[in-house]
Amino acid sequence: MGQAPPISPLSFHWCLGGAAPRRAPGRQGVEAAAEGEDGGRWRRRPQKMSSSCSGLSRVLVAVATALVSASCPCPQAWGPPGVQYGQPGRAMTLCCPGVTAGAPVSWFRDGETRLLQGPDSGLGHELVLARAESTDEGTYICRTLDGALGGMVTLQLGYPPVRPVVSCQAADYENFSCTWSPSQVSGLPTRYLTSYRKKTVPGADGQRMSPSTGPWPCPQDPPGAARCVVHGAEFWSQYRINVTEVNPLGASTRLLDVSLQSILRPDPPQGLRVESVPGYPRRLRASWTYPASWPRQPHFLLKFQLQYRPAQHPAWSTVEPSGLEEVITDAVAGLPHAVRVSARDFLDAGTWSAWSPEAWGTPSTGPLPKEIPAGGQQHAQPEEEPQVVSPAPPRPSLLPDPRPLDHRHVLEQVAMLASLGIFSFLGLVAGALALGLWLRLRPCEKDGPQKSGFLAPMIPVDKLPGYWGS
Repeated sequence: MGQAPPISPLSFHWCLGGAAPRRAPGRQGVEAAAEGEDGGRWRRRPQKMSSSCSGLSRVLVAVATALVSASCPCPQAWGPPGVQYGQPGRAMTLCCPGVTAGAPVSWFRDGETRLLQGPDSGLGHELVLARAESTDEGTYICRTLDGALGGMVTLQLGYPPVRPVVSCQAADYENFSCTWSPSQVSGLPTRYLTSYRKKTVPGADGQRMSPSTGPWPCPQDPPGAARCVVHGAEFWSQYRINVTEVNPLGASTRLLDVSLQSILRPDPPQGLRVESVPGYPRRLRASWTYPASWPRQPHFLLKFQLQYRPAQHPAWSTVEPSGLEEVITDAVAGLPHAVRVSARDFLDAGTWSAWSPEAWGTPSTGPLPKEIPAGGQQHAQPEEEPQVVSPAPPRPSLLPDPRPLDHRHVLEQVAMLASLGIFSFLGLVAGALALGLWLRLRPCEKDGPQKSGFLAPMIPVDKLPGYWGS
């Protein structure tokens, strides 16, 4: 049996949803048709044949494949000239190059004089191996009846391709890349055909493909690498990636649906620096910048995660800073500390980035500066400096905290003064009200004798009894 004919990378396209891919004009040969998730089989057909992917065309392709296989047991070489490929355990037919089809030849192994097949075999210019094995690999020589060299053929055995393993990742919200690796090593020359299209909304018209949804080629960067890059992707759209593994024995396709929201993983933050805070033996200041691959836009921000640990300590402490710097307040005095930082989309899309390279810093061991600029005060609360014993130098600092113990925060002093003012004001108001009430209810004192009777001042004189009788 003959093996698969050469497959052109430009002729392997999508066959999804009834869309017929365009072909490069003037190309000759055969075309392999990817069959969705059930890829792994290929069919050969003349390039001028329409690729409508209908049931009738599939039957016609199968018939054409049978006819081509029957009429051409020795297909053209796939890859370097003079090399034919086969699969272990299968029948293999070698053809003598440079002679007329059907001309009788004699076959020999390169470097051996033993005749493998004579000119009277009736097979013409063909050498048939009933069951190819690994020991059959090598170079074969064919000679004409007059002993002239007809040509040389090298046999290489391997396996058909299996659907590759594909994964995709986006370092920002505009571009993403996909990488792949073979599921099984075929041992044969292999190339990959990559393309993508934007998925449409299911519905009556949603299954149709249009130029606005693709497919488009996914350029391999650099050419021949196991990686392709999609530029200018839409953050809220979904895409279908097609990676087809092709070798001389066939083709196999892997389809992968991805969305930027799920595969987003920023690059690690850059420029991480760790500095001591003068006069504070338990503090370190860490700062960093956005990764260069992340476009700075106000509606696509990053949040960060910072980890730190003292030297010779395996456990990491984790904090989530609110910006591009963080002050560590519980560092171990006198010990160097390792610090690293990671990034993620601010709205939790995708996953955390890899950790940045570690940066090291040691807290300050000097005294508190005498002059502190206005607004530059760090924390007013005193810190307790526990004594740390380390088996390796440098030894932990045992100096006491130079800050005064009765030092109070400015806000606390302002609050206390405000409270005293309010209480003083309320006391003055209460005293004024009490004094006014007492003055109003105090009995009036006059120089003359007071008239008898409690109600006497309130009864008119003409109403007194006996007034009209007098």
